[in-house]
Amino acid sequence: MAIRKIREIGDPVLYKISKEMSSMTLRNRMLIDDMFDTMYEADGVGLAAPQVGVLKRIVVIDVTGEDPLLLINPVLLETSGEQTGNEGCLSVPGKTGVVTRPSHVKVRAQNKEMEWFELEADELLARAICHEVDHLDGHLYVEKAEGPLQDVPDEEEEEE
Repeated sequence: MAIRKIREIGDPVLYKISKEMSSMTLRNRMLIDDMFDTMYEADGVGLAAPQVGVLKRIVVIDVTGEDPLLLINPVLLETSGEQTGNEGCLSVPGKTGVVTRPSHVKVRAQNKEMEWFELEADELLARAICHEVDHLDGHLYVEKAEGPLQDVPDEEEEEE
């Protein structure tokens, strides 16, 4: 397992549509493990394969730090409600923006054994799923941000 370089805004790979993953190979298993390691190392709650330069429809999410979620070839089946809040992205370091997203989603995806499953999610998990699926379609949250992006305060400033 390894920490991979996170691609940042402006990198062409972030604006391309990812391809479906057709089978689980050793290389794909290593990519998934690396994605989790990279996400945790960067203190993120989600990471999509394009963010590490791989155009495959793979997403890893962990909004609690204790419940890792893998979505391979995710498809949003239903969305409802609305939530508006600050959103950040490992590919847009040091910035946040106000984004409105569904407050509830139903997603269909494959797990590490390439078995299909459905998942319903609310609030932060719903936001994270939508954010990461956008990455698979070549979109960043900055396209949806309402108003200008804000700087994330330094930790030293927060302590004062």
